[in-house]
Amino acid sequence: MTTAEGHRLAGLVAVGLIACAAFLTGPSVSAEGPLFTSMRITPEGEYTPGIEGPAVDASGNLYVVNFQRSGTTGKVASGGQQSELFTSLPAGSIGNGIRFDRDGRMFIADFKKHNIWVIERGDTTPRVYFHSDRFNQPNDLAIAADGTLYASDPRFASPSGGQIWRITRSADGKGRGEVMSSTRRLGVTNGLDLSPDGATLYVSESNSREVWAYRIDGSKLLDPRLVTRFADFEVDGLRTDVNGRIYLARPSAGTIAIIAPDGSLERQVLVLGKQPTNLTFGGPDGRTVFVTQKEGRFIEAFRVDRPGREPCLQMPRVC
Repeated sequence: MTTAEGHRLAGLVAVGLIACAAFLTGPSVSAEGPLFTSMRITPEGEYTPGIEGPAVDASGNLYVVNFQRSGTTGKVASGGQQSELFTSLPAGSIGNGIRFDRDGRMFIADFKKHNIWVIERGDTTPRVYFHSDRFNQPNDLAIAADGTLYASDPRFASPSGGQIWRITRSADGKGRGEVMSSTRRLGVTNGLDLSPDGATLYVSESNSREVWAYRIDGSKLLDPRLVTRFADFEVDGLRTDVNGRIYLARPSAGTIAIIAPDGSLERQVLVLGKQPTNLTFGGPDGRTVFVTQKEGRFIEAFRVDRPGREPCLQMPRVC
């Protein structure tokens, strides 16, 4: 075997190990390849350029919006490497962020028709959970342990005027939403997620390339703190892990930045395409990060050293 052939074989073995680590459903998932090394999961071109909103249910299935055409949601079964159609929103609606609550309900932010849709566990039919004409365009979602939803609501045409919504579940099963007040003027609110204790909301702002932290007090965003600011390249979706680290998509940089709660940059994970739009944690141990990739319109994934916050809500055994 030549040196070049040896290097090629080693690369193929590493790729295979990562694939197994991402999708094995048994205890052997811990026997993994290198961490923080991304690989493509689904074929190129399955989704539209609006690929977004990745979320994983308690069974390990991955859901991503705009499969083949706008307004749909695709599903990648646990252990799978190809998407299939899961559901379609009514004509004119287009989904973006997706989240699941502890009871298996699926929520989809519809930026076109100003809705938050809900799909009950075991069903595929969406119904309106919350609607408001005061939405600019609901974009991404975060969910608390008690099922409270937080929705980013940017105004992309303006450097200010962005909003964050708090949406709770009423006794009749419908959502009740309100715009959260803030002691600072919000920019183009985009990605968002909670700290592991649920007390802090992290929000990325596209126009300033900043990530802000707020203390949550009911419908108030208090004590704004600048976590980090990047000198170049925009910021998009974000998720947190059980250590409170922030995983942030930086589309034009082609990276996922991993940021400590104090704002220091721990590392940047190089992804395969140069337009990662959003991400979510999943896998049987909560330590696989799935990334939606606009360039190539596919899903990629990499393994990490700690579980995400949300898998620990849905599957406490992983933590």
